Amino acid sequence: MNASRRSRVAGILLGHLADRIFGDPRRGHPVAGFGWCADTLERLTYRDSRAVGVVHTVALVGATFYGGTLLVRGRGWLTATLLTAAATWVSLGGSSLAHTGERLADLLNDERVEDARELLPSLCGRDPAVLDADGLVRAALESVAENTSDAHVAPVLWAAVGGVPGVLAYRAINTLDAMIGNRSPRYLRFGWAAARLDDVANFAAARVTGALVVLCAPIVGGSPAAAARAWRRDSARHPSPNAGVVEAAFAGALGVRLGGPTQYRHELEIRPTLGDGRAPDIDDLRRGVRLSRVVQAAAVVVAAGVLSGLRAVGRNGRQASLRR
Repeated sequence: MNASRRSRVAGILLGHLADRIFGDPRRGHPVAGFGWCADTLERLTYRDSRAVGVVHTVALVGATFYGGTLLVRGRGWLTATLLTAAATWVSLGGSSLAHTGERLADLLNDERVEDARELLPSLCGRDPAVLDADGLVRAALESVAENTSDAHVAPVLWAAVGGVPGVLAYRAINTLDAMIGNRSPRYLRFGWAAARLDDVANFAAARVTGALVVLCAPIVGGSPAAAARAWRRDSARHPSPNAGVVEAAFAGALGVRLGGPTQYRHELEIRPTLGDGRAPDIDDLRRGVRLSRVVQAAAVVVAAGVLSGLRAVGRNGRQASLRR
């Protein structure tokens, strides 16, 4: 493995460990800074137009990618490793996701429903005011499932294949989708490009996450066969080409039923049923968080494997060239 790939592997491992130990940076989070820049630019560029939204999205993602490229250009192995670690850490949200899911389960277990409603926006964009305890459990579990891919597996894989520029650009795409990719009247056209780009950026990661959920299901007392069956049967009915994969796999692995009416602040969606078990309870949410943590760790192993595979492809290509 060449020095560049070694630095990526080491950086991803360090970034993952930093996320597990420290969670999100407490002050000066770069994602918050990017969000401020995106919001400021939006005030200047906003039009109810797909074309303007494309320009807005490409400008922000392109600038982030270019900045990441400049950051690592000409760096030595140690510096490149530390920069990869830092970029990976600030792009990950797996530990915060798990901690929030556990905290919400604790609040519901103590029958502190109002406190759980206040916490839910940290996980997803649903309207907590209309949710009872069962609805909060389902919303939290679906968010834990989807964000296992979006907040951890995807950035780890993008760090592996794209290094610092790749993982920072991915986080820019995902942040823009959260900001303007919803279907509210304001963003239906302006946010179209951000939403579609996020679908593309997460396509492979969602399927890697689904496969890892299938493999890891026994760790939380689940069935790999049930996870694979729910994924194959139910995922295509979900409105998201990526969230459906992960949520269906989680539902099958945990033996629960997800989906149904889903109230956002701007609209009510009638989601299809995912899985064929019972409605999830607090213990299922805790199991979902444990499954998320295991999948997160497994994704780091997969990323190292991807880099090793790229090395093998490069070596075989060089050998073939020499034989010619």
